[in-house]
Amino acid sequence: MLLAIISLFALLFVIRLFIHGAQSFIAWLGRGTRVDQLVDGGYVEDEYAEQLRTYVKLLDMWRSPKQVGKQIVGEQPRLTPTQRRELGRASRRAREAYLQYLHLGWYQIVVIFLVASFLGLVLEQVWMFVTAGLTESRVGLVWGPYSPIYGFGAVLLTLVCWKLRERGAKDWQIFVAGMVVGGLLEQVTGWGMETFLGAVSWDYTGVPGCITKWVAWPFLFFWGGLGLMWSKLIMPELLFRIGNPTTVRQVVFVSLLAIYLAADVGMTVACFGRMVARDEGIAPRNGFEEWVDENYTDQFIAARFQNMTIDTATGRQAQ
Repeated sequence: MLLAIISLFALLFVIRLFIHGAQSFIAWLGRGTRVDQLVDGGYVEDEYAEQLRTYVKLLDMWRSPKQVGKQIVGEQPRLTPTQRRELGRASRRAREAYLQYLHLGWYQIVVIFLVASFLGLVLEQVWMFVTAGLTESRVGLVWGPYSPIYGFGAVLLTLVCWKLRERGAKDWQIFVAGMVVGGLLEQVTGWGMETFLGAVSWDYTGVPGCITKWVAWPFLFFWGGLGLMWSKLIMPELLFRIGNPTTVRQVVFVSLLAIYLAADVGMTVACFGRMVARDEGIAPRNGFEEWVDENYTDQFIAARFQNMTIDTATGRQAQ
């Protein structure tokens, strides 16, 4: 019992230390040489945008009961719920003004892909543990705790919803767009995995409302609701927090992330491709494929992607 309590406090300490380290690193990225030119065709943040972000930060500090007190307003009493709601409305209006200024480009896309790939995997792991008691690894890439299907889905939703936002689309139009994006993503991904990698990650054949093997009406409605929630709640907050790049450090760091993610996806495809080729008795054709066979064996793939079973007789997989 004592050991369990000590372990819990140790875990909380590590989490707090990690959060503090991440906050310090993000603050460090925001300092240094300023970006004084166009990035991906969009202007970097100027004085107006910085003032908006500072204004929102101040409002959020006032709204927080933990922050209201001597640190901000001297001996003034805490704000009432009504006052906090009014500050919340002012904060949202300022965020909306900032988003009118924001240029959506590669910088934001890379961060969204990374965040969605990680958080999507975490949510899937938690969901499978709660609903089925499974603790198996459900990662989608050979390096790092990421599931790219969530990253690609978030990026596609962002690109589509951003355009619809600019055109003042209605809620039903966003809902339909979310259905289309989700359906295409599932169809293309499912077909591509089975055709090129011999993998079957889901099969809606027996599901009521099935359209194709990888698309069904119930899940299309889920994608529609997700698209609406993403457009109205998640995307604006996420893009506001990411913002436009302001320093060279930020641009370099996100560029390195993009290179890493591209290499991770490429290596994952190569590993699965060689696994299928090995099962079919195809020898490596060059030094790179020999290196993949030596370091990313069938045993490695099975241990890494525990939510998949491998049929070595046919080179096919089924989840």
